[in-house]
Amino acid sequence: MLSFVEPLKLLHGTNDATTVNGVPKGMTRDIVQYFTTHGVRVMLSIGGITYTDAWDAALAENAPLLGRRAAALASDLGVGIEIDYEQNTDPDLTGLQAFIDAYRAAHPYDASGADPTARLTIDTAAGDRWLIGINRKATADWLRTDTPVLDYANAMVPARQPSAGSAIANWQEHVDGKPTYSPPVPPLAPAKFTGAVYIGDQNKSLPECTDFANSLQKSTGSFTQTVAPNGAGTGSGMLGYMFWAAERPATRGIGTTPPNTCEGGVGAGATAYGIPLPMPALRRG
Repeated sequence: MLSFVEPLKLLHGTNDATTVNGVPKGMTRDIVQYFTTHGVRVMLSIGGITYTDAWDAALAENAPLLGRRAAALASDLGVGIEIDYEQNTDPDLTGLQAFIDAYRAAHPYDASGADPTARLTIDTAAGDRWLIGINRKATADWLRTDTPVLDYANAMVPARQPSAGSAIANWQEHVDGKPTYSPPVPPLAPAKFTGAVYIGDQNKSLPECTDFANSLQKSTGSFTQTVAPNGAGTGSGMLGYMFWAAERPATRGIGTTPPNTCEGGVGAGATAYGIPLPMPALRRG
């Protein structure tokens, strides 16, 4: 079963939603409650490419405190947390481990999905060739099916909207791992990650928003639903799709607010794939 999840901002019609990278400006309990009463799980994404130095500094200063404060924020709003630490060069993996340990001390892993604050996820690159250190650590230690720590990873969008073939090639890299790297990147269970596509562009609507029949979620759907594990996990099919990014993907350009809404793309796809609301427990393997 596929899931449609949204990694950046609140978007009606999806199962998970997050705020804009970094501080959730304007986020209130009332806003969270609006979505949760409609069966939409809400998450906050901490970081982004422009906040890499801030992540480095916070982890170096007191990583457990950062984890505890993220957990307290999750408790206060009733949300999950997405780790968006995009340090490609020498990431502070010891600090990130301490952040995760502190968060999980407050909100243990919950396979049932009943506790929204227990949903803790991480961003990786579109494939295995960027954010290698974070991807390797997450795949080896936090995204295992036998001893899960994080719920899933989001394989983020590349620099521009990919073709169906390029998107599939990127996602296959996560499934296969990189055994030739030193140290190697292990394979990732398909059920432990989502694949991301753009939903908005600088100056035009995209089929992913408005035209499901010509969208990547349609042309890659067979792969996403059937990709076989290759060394990790036992079940076929990725967890689902992420969409970058609802409402306003950049300070300029086309957004997804009315009249340019996404019922014809994300909405039609959710119907075609039978995406349930509210989201059921995630597949574990």
